[in-house]
Amino acid sequence: MSTSRRLGAIGAAVAMVLLAGGCAAGTHPGAAAMVGNTEISVGDVDKTSRAVTTALGQDFATSVTLSELVNNALVAQVGEQKGITVSDAETAEAAKLVVSDEASYQKFQENELTRDFLNQVAAAAVTTIKLGGGTGVNDPQAQQKQQAGIAAVKDASKDIKVSIAPRFGQWTDGAIDGKVSGSLSEESDQAKAKREAAEAQQQQQGQG
Repeated sequence: MSTSRRLGAIGAAVAMVLLAGGCAAGTHPGAAAMVGNTEISVGDVDKTSRAVTTALGQDFATSVTLSELVNNALVAQVGEQKGITVSDAETAEAAKLVVSDEASYQKFQENELTRDFLNQVAAAAVTTIKLGGGTGVNDPQAQQKQQAGIAAVKDASKDIKVSIAPRFGQWTDGAIDGKVSGSLSEESDQAKAKREAAEAQQQQQGQG
C-alpha cells in the first residue's frame, strides 16, 4: 500500500462515522469547517494540503485534507468527553504505522505542518481504539476495538455539530462530498478511493 493510501486508510477508518451531514451554514468567513467550537480555517487546509503533497510526492487534495482535519477534531472532542488520554509515546508509535516507510516518515517530521497533521491522525487512531475498550495500536484486538470505537464516536458525535463551508461541499458519511458544490468532484472521488483502501486494509487484517 502506498504511503498516501496508508495515511488515508487509517484516517478513513476513523472517518467511518455516519453523520447526518454537515450544514453549509454556521461557518465564519475564512473558516473551512466548524467542529463543535473548533474552527478549521481555509488557510490551514490549503497550507496543510500543500505540505502533505510535498511530503508524499503526490497530490493530497484539499477536500481529503479537510476531511481528515474534521475527523481528527471530532474524535479528539469525543475522546475528551470520555476522559481518553493519549501519550506522546503512543502517538509517535501510531504515526510510524500510518507512514511506515522510513524515508517518507522523515519527510513528515521535517515540516511542522506535516508533523502536526500526522500526529493528529495517529492520535485519532489511538483514541478510537481506546474508545472501543482497547489499549492502543498494539492491542491484540486492535481492529475489533477500533470498530467498537467508531461506533462510540458515532453515538457521541450526535451532539457535536459539524459545519462545512459551501466551497468544499458537504460532510456526508465521514467524508467531504464535493459533488454537492459541483466544484470538487475529483476530490470526492479521492475520498471514495480512500474509503475503499480502508475497507481493503480491514479485510486483509481480518484475514491475517
